[in-house]
Amino acid sequence: MANNKIKHKNHRIKKKDYFNELEKLQVELVKMHDWIKARGLKLVVVFEGRDAAGKGGVIKRIHQRLNPRICKVVALGVPTEKEKSQWYFQRYVQHMPAAGELVLFDRSWYNRAGVERVMGFCTEDEYWDFLRSCPRFEEMIIHSGIILIKYWFSVSDEEQEERFQSRIDDPLKRWKISKMDLESRSKWAEYSKAKDEMFAYTDTKLSPWYVVNADDKRSARLNCIHHLLSKIPYETLKHEKLTLPPIKKEGYVRPPIAEQTFIPEIY
Repeated sequence: MANNKIKHKNHRIKKKDYFNELEKLQVELVKMHDWIKARGLKLVVVFEGRDAAGKGGVIKRIHQRLNPRICKVVALGVPTEKEKSQWYFQRYVQHMPAAGELVLFDRSWYNRAGVERVMGFCTEDEYWDFLRSCPRFEEMIIHSGIILIKYWFSVSDEEQEERFQSRIDDPLKRWKISKMDLESRSKWAEYSKAKDEMFAYTDTKLSPWYVVNADDKRSARLNCIHHLLSKIPYETLKHEKLTLPPIKKEGYVRPPIAEQTFIPEIY
């Protein structure tokens, strides 16, 4: 596995060192994903945390080099009226992996213990039922043969404010921030209390939370990927050597290029 013991300057990883280490870790992720497919394993990774804590960034780096048919990202939107009437965990169950797959949840069933709790989108009874039911739900998942790993991305209020402001000022990031995000800023204490209460019920020996210090995005990404790799005892598989066959063009005549519509070559 790649080594994340990189020398820091002012406690920040240089961009060159970061990309070098990220590439090494992504090579290991490919090996891990090959092992999961070959051995028919089922892996679920949950990413939770504050808004702008960097969950999406690490998910992108994990998913980036993997086969999207094997590694799937699940980021569910607001539940429909039908889904609201279903068993709470039902819409998440349908995204659980089959043999040889890994699923990355960009937020998960823990919405009920976070945003729904703080913003009043669920009742008190629904909230407390979730906290009591969640450990049993996760126990069922694990006993069914699914490997479940949960990450909480922790970010300071100062760093979150800086990232929110960056999203407001940068037109390429503007879509990342919503009125809901702005409202969550005024409820920092409420979210903190909700997180603490959630951990008290769901940070179990069978399914623990792993906290990622996310104030430094580069370090957080590398540390999280390194830890994920350490939780799966994979081996490097030997692949059959492939040789490209020659192209056989006999019997084929390409139509005139003038009959096809090409886009303008601006670059």
